[in-house]
Amino acid sequence: MNFSMLGARDSIEKLMADLFEIKKAANSTLAALGITAIAAASLSAPAYAEKIENPVAVFSGLDKITGRIISFDVYIGETVQFGALQVTPRVCHTRPQTESPLTTGFVQVDEITLNNEVRRIFSGWMYAASPGLHAVEHPVYDIWLTNCKLASKVPPPEDYTGPPIKGTVAEGEDPLAGPDDGIDAGPGVPRKKPFQG
Repeated sequence: MNFSMLGARDSIEKLMADLFEIKKAANSTLAALGITAIAAASLSAPAYAEKIENPVAVFSGLDKITGRIISFDVYIGETVQFGALQVTPRVCHTRPQTESPLTTGFVQVDEITLNNEVRRIFSGWMYAASPGLHAVEHPVYDIWLTNCKLASKVPPPEDYTGPPIKGTVAEGEDPLAGPDDGIDAGPGVPRKKPFQG
């Protein structure tokens, strides 16, 4: 074997060893970059807030004949009648106050027909943020979800088995009465307009 071939062979082996070291360094750099990218993506991804299961769903109902809008509380699993409609919430979820609001409820609504037959007219999710999207629109009555609560002034039904209630009705308090503003004087006395001169 000649000396020039041995020198070339040594050079090729040295070049191959250098290329192997470069490839090893590149792989470790790429691995570090990949781990950094995954960590950055997981930190920037939105965290999903846990849902709060509420025992009370708050609805608004419109009676199109009288033009009155009524707000009423319904416990989960309880059926309440509004006009010819029976409303039964199955779940009512909200998010913690530190998160963006999202109030959802799975609701079933039945209509009592003129023949005293019960007919399901709605079974699905309602979103308080967009009541027009998933509200019950009936020829006489409209119903939509407005909120979910942890407690109500309305006492729970005797056979209530839903999520825990975080409050009670004070003894002797009328659960259907509105808030007491502390004024018993009736309508206010009109005042004279200030002098303008």
